Amino acid sequence: MAKKGGFGGKMPGGMNMNNLLKQAQKMQADMEKSQAELEEKEVEASVGGGAVIVKMNGKKEVTDIEIKPEVVDPDDVEMLQDLVLSAVNQAIREIEEIQKSQMSKYTGGMNLPF
Repeated sequence: MAKKGGFGGKMPGGMNMNNLLKQAQKMQADMEKSQAELEEKEVEASVGGGAVIVKMNGKKEVTDIEIKPEVVDPDDVEMLQDLVLSAVNQAIREIEEIQKSQMSKYTGGMNLPF
């Protein structure tokens, strides 16, 4: 009499489907934990020799902006705007690098978009 289930719980090549599912569930739980940890991280980006400092959390939310009074020049608002923009973009790049580094543990370097 033939066994039900075809491979008796094993996939071609001898892999056990239950073990594979358990590994996938563990990986998913680990990734969720890493994501939660990332959201708690905070980076600080400083430009203009510390003239503008931007703090951002792992959710890519700006949590603080510090501007040194000496860079507030009413005759050169453009420079201040450029410094703020540069600091925000730098903070975003730092968060993205942390994300990429953490996720590469799970993707094995498969260059997946996030």
